[in-house]
Amino acid sequence: MPLLLLVALACMLAGPVHAQRIENGIANFAALDKVTASVKQLPVALNQTAEFRTLKVTPRVCFTRDPKEPPRTSTFVEVDEILIDGKEKRIFTGWMFAESPGLNPLVHPVFDLWLTGCSQPQRAPVAEGPSSKGVPPVGDLPPPRRRVPR
Repeated sequence: MPLLLLVALACMLAGPVHAQRIENGIANFAALDKVTASVKQLPVALNQTAEFRTLKVTPRVCFTRDPKEPPRTSTFVEVDEILIDGKEKRIFTGWMFAESPGLNPLVHPVFDLWLTGCSQPQRAPVAEGPSSKGVPPVGDLPPPRRRVPR
């Protein structure tokens, strides 16, 4: 009985265990043009911009977890659309999740864009928490904005 009590006390004092995240250099997206039904794989280096038709995709961070952990792949991305007059309009800023593409999707009438993974690990795993890069933590996501047709 004392051994069981000692184990229970040790578990309570140990605190929560946090999975380690791995920073990657490339965010891998899949893009769909709903008009032509064409799908394109879109690997984009962090802080670089890639174009798919009239979309400009710029990932800021891309995190994965150790292969021994349950999968959790996320990226913070900004998506701009090039309008007919040549101006750019930001249509998405936020986190995308490879394992749950419908959780925080790009809402667009012509294009779909979703995260498929990350590649080129940059560093050893670091504890999850607020990023010093000015990117909001995953837990601080604002509620998704929905467009209502008029």
